Amino acid sequence: MKYRPHDYQRYTTEFILTHSQSAIFLDCGLGKTVITLTALYYLLFDSFEIRKVLVICPLRVGAVWVEEINKWIHLNILRFAVAIGTEAQRKAALMQTADIYIINRENVDWLVNRSGLAFDYDMVVVDELSSFKSHQAKRFKSLMKVRPKVKRIVGLTGTPSANGLMDLWAEFRLLDMGHRLGRFIGRYREDYFVPDKRNQQIVFSYKPKLGAEDAIYRRISDITISMKNTDYLNLPDLVMNEV
Repeated sequence: MKYRPHDYQRYTTEFILTHSQSAIFLDCGLGKTVITLTALYYLLFDSFEIRKVLVICPLRVGAVWVEEINKWIHLNILRFAVAIGTEAQRKAALMQTADIYIINRENVDWLVNRSGLAFDYDMVVVDELSSFKSHQAKRFKSLMKVRPKVKRIVGLTGTPSANGLMDLWAEFRLLDMGHRLGRFIGRYREDYFVPDKRNQQIVFSYKPKLGAEDAIYRRISDITISMKNTDYLNLPDLVMNEV
């Protein structure tokens, strides 16, 4: 199928091309996958800025990446390998000659710490960046370990802060290595939050300080795009059917 991008899709692809770190927060249905794949196509075969891409995504979403590559004519040139299954099957896939390697997020720790394979990807795409919101999770720590080796990184999600603004720290720590929201979670809490629910010295939750939301958004705005599907998709009129 021939790809005829909407204006917002062209804009987002260009944003990825011109930013070595980018957070793409697009609602479901706006085409995050084809937008990103188109940017990868240009980076691989037009500007030659990258040679090997790792896509980290939920297991069920891996099939979507494969479908999108096969669906669009301009993407058919992309060679891909899907690293799922047994350890032997994952290793075999990662040792293939390809442009894009797709792996599920549960195997990031295995890839970095136990696979025995070199982490030589010069670009990483994290599909569902919100699954890296915990700085204590193995997947986060493992990816941070090799983050300095990565020249370009893209984070995709439709729900960047489902549980509140505290989620954003780990996500942007991964993207920009702490440049915008700080290198330490404690400092981030201190700067933008106050204790909410607590029992004497034990704090169970935090709430944003007055003006914290705007301040955080300003800090991350230069590498972030956020779009809602209601603003960009032309949906048919609502039909009410009372039963």
